[in-house]
This record gives sequence, C-alpha cells and structure tokens, in this order.
Amino acid sequence: MTGKTSIIGKKTPGGDPVEKQAADLRKRFRGATPEAVLAWALDAYHPDIALASSFSMEDIALIAMMTEIRPDARVFALDTGRLNEETYEVAEAVRRKCGIRIEWHFPERAAVEALERKKGLFSFRESLANRHECCRIRKVEPLGRALAGLRGWITGQRREQSPTRGDLSVVEIDAGHGGILKLNPLADRTSEQVVSFLRERKLPYNRLHDEGYPSIGCAPCTRAVQPGEDPRAGRWWWEHPEHKECGLHPSHEGAGGKGPEGSPFRRGKGDR
Repeated sequence: MTGKTSIIGKKTPGGDPVEKQAADLRKRFRGATPEAVLAWALDAYHPDIALASSFSMEDIALIAMMTEIRPDARVFALDTGRLNEETYEVAEAVRRKCGIRIEWHFPERAAVEALERKKGLFSFRESLANRHECCRIRKVEPLGRALAGLRGWITGQRREQSPTRGDLSVVEIDAGHGGILKLNPLADRTSEQVVSFLRERKLPYNRLHDEGYPSIGCAPCTRAVQPGEDPRAGRWWWEHPEHKECGLHPSHEGAGGKGPEGSPFRRGKGDR
C-alpha cells in the first residue's frame, strides 16, 4: 500500500523477521488468554498498533482488556455513513465507560457521491460486484487510511463466527496492508465466553443483540437471524455464505469451517 512501511523481513521489537516471529508467536500463544496476547502486543508495538472496532461484543471486550493494560491504547472505527443508530449509541457508551479516544475514519465523500449518483442507494443488492464496490468505498479504503503508519492491528474475529473464518489464527501477517502484524486474540473463544465477560464487567453492548442480531454491520445489509442460523446469516443475507465478507479480512474469504448452531442472544422477530 502506498505510504505503508512493511515490516516483513525487517526487525521487530523482538529482533526477528516478522515471518519467523509470527510462526513463533503462534506457538507461544497457543492456549494463551486474550489478555496475554494483548499485553505482549501493547508492550511491543504501542503506539503503532490499534484495535479496529465495529463495537461488536468482541470489540468491546477487547477494549476493556486493552485499557486495563494501557489506558491510552488506540482504537479506531469506520463510519460508513450507514450504521445503525444503536451502533453509535454503544460506541459513545463504551467511550465513556472505558475512557477511550475513538479515531473515526470516514469514506471519501466524492467516491460515495459518485457511486450513489450513478447506481442509486441500494446498488449493493443488485450483484456481488456492486456490493464489493460499496464495501470497498465505505470500508476497505477507509481501513487502508486507518492502518497507514501502523505496524500491527487487532481484531475481534472468532473462528465460530462464520464458515469463512474457520481457519482463523491468533497471529497473522496482513499481506494486503504491507505485511503488518494482525492479531485476533479471541480467535478460539466462544460467543458464550464473550457474553460472560461483558456481563461480569457490566460492560455496555449494542441493544440490537437483544433483538436477534448477533452480527451487526451497515443497517441496509443486516437483518435479525433465526434460531439455528449461522451468526452471520443476517449479513448480506441475499448472498451465498462463502461470500459473506466485506473485504476487510480477505485472507478468510472462501475459507472452510463450520459455524455454531446457535447464539446466546435472545431472538427477536422481524427484519431490518
């Protein structure tokens, strides 16, 4: 990526080329707690590492863990311009609760204007190519700007979230963003464990979860799921399951794996 300094083959804080270090870290963090992974990352890379937050339950749990380790841990978010009001509400609640400074990133105005003038407001439902175009403008390009200058980033991805994430590793190299380190501290955690953590800490969460939305993205692209459905079945529900990624995590698109049979969240009726 233009403006990105790759750390592949360069010395990291541990002194090893990042490819070897990533392999070593996968062994080191096998069975490790998310807190242990975050403590290492923040000690080795802060302030050049940040959490990408959509204010999912996973992200909120990670924010709480990170700020206990470093109150000034960095958190960024992507405002696509089409988020649910409930997402903004929980973002503000988490900001106040954890005392964080959220680094918001927005799509380029000219690109959004050109897309909607040419194709209308709902072109993403007309074809997979159109949906990828919308995600690229509203998510992928802003993510690139958010990651510019960082040496690593942290996500709330988990293996059981989706068939496309079945091979997720705690430690990855993000070749799509200059070879920086990508950490998924909750990769092997269950939804029940995440919910339990939030309850124990009395942390806020998006109230749409109580209405049957285990996975929440942009409002027009998210619906409630039914009992027994994959947690991400409500994302781009008109598409085949293997296509249910937006381009932020391309290394897992098309990956195999089995999602969970249920969700700990109370199911609601209706569609959004």
